[in-house]
Order: sequence, then structure tokens, then C-alpha cells
Amino acid sequence: MSKKILIPLPSTDFDPTESAVPWKFLKQHGHHVVFATPDGKPAQCDQIMLHGHGLGLLKSTLMADKNGRSAYLEMEKSAEFSKPLLWQDIRAEDFDGLVLAGGHAPGMKEYLESSLLQNAVVDFFEAAKPVGAICHGVVLAARSQKNGVSVLNGRKTTALLEKQELLAWNLTRLWMKDYYRTYPQTVEAEVRSVLASQEDFHSGPTPLLRDEPGKLGRGFIVKDKNYVSARWPGDAHLFAYEFAEMLKD
Repeated sequence: MSKKILIPLPSTDFDPTESAVPWKFLKQHGHHVVFATPDGKPAQCDQIMLHGHGLGLLKSTLMADKNGRSAYLEMEKSAEFSKPLLWQDIRAEDFDGLVLAGGHAPGMKEYLESSLLQNAVVDFFEAAKPVGAICHGVVLAARSQKNGVSVLNGRKTTALLEKQELLAWNLTRLWMKDYYRTYPQTVEAEVRSVLASQEDFHSGPTPLLRDEPGKLGRGFIVKDKNYVSARWPGDAHLFAYEFAEMLKD
């Protein structure tokens, strides 16, 4: 049965793979995806991740791979992407599930710091609707609180690993400054800080190869009831598959 899924995005700088791979997978399986942006205008992904400009010799390693790029270009041309909702018009009762994509560039801050989105995330969790968060999308979930307690408190999760974040930053900071550091505190450190137990954070195997449609085993996710999380673009295909599986329950 077709379900209606919300993918909120910032105006700019979200990760192309983490947004477009779930969109494409969900659409291929008959679901309807609705996007939402702060101003109701089409969003634009992180162009460095899409095209690799400025990454130098690290371009082929750090930018989106061919699967992520092709999925994003398809998504960008879709009717639903061109006509997003306003963040202020999001109502959890209008949707069957929520996907929180990530991204690390400066434009992500309006998304990660939005009280509108944080309140919406709380509503989805309270309604026990499927929620998926990947990479920095887990930060948005971590910051979504009711009565001062994060929705992730008492949940098992993963997120962008500290060693991944610091490696990318150290490899590029000479010329890209803090492009890979959205905040002084790492994603893993912030997410861990809201959990009921440090044992609830799962790092998974060392992320070396990106997953793809025929090689989901390369990816890693953590599933806890109606919530599924993943670490980086290399987990995006498995993440999309597991989120779609939750929609069947």
C-alpha cells in the first residue's frame, strides 16, 4: 500500500546522496514523497558533494558517487521536489513516515537548529510513525526534545562517526577550513550526550566501501522499534531499504 513520506530539507547544503537515494527507492516502491523547505522554494544540495569542486585529489573519494549523483539529478527534476511545503505547514498527522537526511556544510544549520522541525520530529515519534535519520539528520533527532528529554533517549542509534568526521576534516582543513565541521562538537559526541546509555550508540564496522543496490551488505544501520539510523552516504541504500520495510509494519 502506498504511503506518504515527508523529507524536510534546508534551503541549501544538504547531502545529495542521503536525500535522493531514499527518495528514489521509496518512489520505486510506490510511495509518495513530499519535500518541505523553510521558504517553500526548491532546495539546492551541497554542490561540493555533487560536483567535487575544491576537493582536489580527494574528489573521487569524498564526493557523491555515481549512484548518489544520478539519483539527485532525477530528484531535482521531479514534480514533488519543485513544489515543497513550508516547514511551518508540516503536520505529522498528514504523513506516514519521516526521513531526516544529513549534510555537513554551513547551510545545514538552519535545518539542524529549527524549532519547527524539532517539534515535528517529536510529533512523529509520539505518533510511533516510522522515522529514519542518517548522518547529521541524527543530530536533528537528538535535538528534538519533549520536557527537556530527547526523542533518542532510550533508543539505540548510530550517526556519523567521530573518526569519519575528523578524518575528512583533517584531510581538507588546510584549504577548506571547517567545511567538514558543522559544529565544534562532533556529531557522535552530541548524539551520545542525549542517550540514556552510552551502550545505545552503535558504531558498526569500519566504513570503507559505499553500499549500492546490489550490495546492501556494505551498509550499516541501527533499527529500534519505529526508528532507523545510519552513518554516512555509504549506508544510504540499506537505510532506504530498511525504512521502506518499516512502512510495511
